[in-house]
Amino acid sequence: MRTRLRIITLFFTAFILSTGLAFCQTETKQLPPEATEFYEPVPPKVDPGKTTLDPPSDAIVLFGGKDLDMWQSAKDGSFPKWKVTDGIFVVEKGTGDIQTKQAFGDVQLHIEWRSPQEIVGEGQGRGNSGIFLMGMYELQVLDSYESKTYTNGQAASIYKQSVPLVNATKAPTEWEVYDVIFSAPIFNSAGIVTKPATITVLHNGVLVQNHFALRGPTEYIGIPNYKAHADKLPIKLQDHGNPVSYRNIWIREL
Repeated sequence: MRTRLRIITLFFTAFILSTGLAFCQTETKQLPPEATEFYEPVPPKVDPGKTTLDPPSDAIVLFGGKDLDMWQSAKDGSFPKWKVTDGIFVVEKGTGDIQTKQAFGDVQLHIEWRSPQEIVGEGQGRGNSGIFLMGMYELQVLDSYESKTYTNGQAASIYKQSVPLVNATKAPTEWEVYDVIFSAPIFNSAGIVTKPATITVLHNGVLVQNHFALRGPTEYIGIPNYKAHADKLPIKLQDHGNPVSYRNIWIREL
C-alpha cells in the first residue's frame, strides 16, 4: 500500500511541476518584447580618446606633460621637487613621495611609467617606485624584465599580497602602461570593513590582476589589517630612490 501511495505521490508531483513549467513557458511567450525593455537611466555621453592611451572627455588629467600642478609633496604639501622635462617627470631621489591634491575613491586610472635607462641594482633596488591608491594600497612599479625578486613584490603585483597573473614587463627603454579599476573599501559605523577594496589591472593591455580583494593596506612588514578611513584619499607616487619616469596620467571617478 505504501509503495502505491509513493508512486501516486511522485506521479502527481511530476504532473504539477511539468504543468507549472509549461504554464511559465506559455506566459513568457505571451509577453511582448517591450516588457523586458527599459529606457532609464540613460548613460551619460562620453567621448573616448583618439586611442586607448588618450583621456576620454570625462577624465581628470593628472599629468599631461606640462607641469605637476595637480600634485604636492606627500610630506608637507609643498610643490613637488620631481623634475618635468620633455613631457615626462622623473622621481627625484631623496625628495619624498608626491600625491594628488584631489582625493579619490572608486576610480579608473591610466598611468604610464618607464624604468631607468641605466640598469643599476637588482631585485627591489632596480627601478623601484609604486602607485598607492588612496595612499595605502600599492600597485608595484619595478624593473621586472630580467630581474628576480619575491613574486608578490615584482612589477604589477599588489605589494606583498597578490602576484601578477603573468609578467608583462617590457625592457627598461620602453614605456609601461597600467590601466586600473579600483573600488574603495566600505566600512560600517563601527569601523569594521564590510566590503574590501578590489583592484583589476591591465599591464600593457594584459590582464594581470583580476578583481583582487585586498586584505588591507599593503605593508612592507607584517600582516595587512583594515582600519576605517575616509571614502576618498589622494593617490601617491613613491620615491624609492630610483629615477623612474612617468607620463600621461589620467583618472575617471566611478
